[in-house]
Amino acid sequence: MIPKTLSSNLLKALLLTASLMSFIVKGVHGETYHLRDNVVGGAFFDAFEWQAIEDPTHGRVQYVDQQTARKLNLTYASRNSFVLRADDRTVLNPLGPGRASVRIRTKKTYTTHVAVFDLRHIPQGCGTWPAIWETDEVNWPNAGEVDIVEGVNDQVPNASTLHTGPGCTMPDSGRTQTGTNGQLDCDAAVNGNTGCGVTYPTLESYGPLFNRNGGGWYAVERNDESIRVWFWPRNSGSVPPDVRYGGAVVVTDSWGVPAAHFPNTQCDLRRHFGDHNIIINLTLCGDWAGSVYGQSGCPSTCVDFVNNNPAAFREAYFDFAALRVYQ
Repeated sequence: MIPKTLSSNLLKALLLTASLMSFIVKGVHGETYHLRDNVVGGAFFDAFEWQAIEDPTHGRVQYVDQQTARKLNLTYASRNSFVLRADDRTVLNPLGPGRASVRIRTKKTYTTHVAVFDLRHIPQGCGTWPAIWETDEVNWPNAGEVDIVEGVNDQVPNASTLHTGPGCTMPDSGRTQTGTNGQLDCDAAVNGNTGCGVTYPTLESYGPLFNRNGGGWYAVERNDESIRVWFWPRNSGSVPPDVRYGGAVVVTDSWGVPAAHFPNTQCDLRRHFGDHNIIINLTLCGDWAGSVYGQSGCPSTCVDFVNNNPAAFREAYFDFAALRVYQ
């Protein structure tokens, strides 16, 4: 028979061990993710579908299908590069369709996941509005939207933003991030669909400065506890090895403070965010880039500039080294 004192001590030890194991398991969940989709070079053509649709943001573009995009050299791939771009050769008829461009969407959908975007180049130039984002288009905005990379008219830095249905807000303080809060209400019906955004602290996170620096890495983590977005410039010494080298496993809690942090403290992320496709697109002018064009130091009007200056869009392209999705 075990003495009562020993039995009590043993019970305490067992309870402590169970508690520690529970802590460890909880700590690993949502922090350690395994590689599911490694999209490099020509694999983009299999992982994505080309959306030849009318631009929902009313841009001066004509989104084309994959066959047309390849024929016009608007999307092409090599062993370790995938390029998506706008037409840079055609003077447009003011009464005709917009400048040919590309919008692609993953065939798969994701909920809890980490997506790492290894980017060498972002579209730049007056009138440009590139974006890398996640949403459920059919159930927008009630299934949520996460804007990872987005900007217009070369205005730096990058901002990451959530858009939702009503009832999702972000706290003004207590968020572990390096970026600066914008609007705190994520409701797409508030203030012209501004959303709840965070502006990055680093100027090289977007536009010409990003491109001159050789690009960098963006990463988004989404789970029921939070949505976090990181950015590392190409020449940064703080790039985690699992990000830089495309590891089979990533541990997000080793990545340092994110640029943007959207906690679930005032927003039920499970309720407001559904199964998301990843979307990459380049529009021109439209609801945002067009509306602020006159304040951006760009010439003429946005639509006239896009119509008449094809050579201005030679730098209007994405160059992806890789997209890796972990779950």
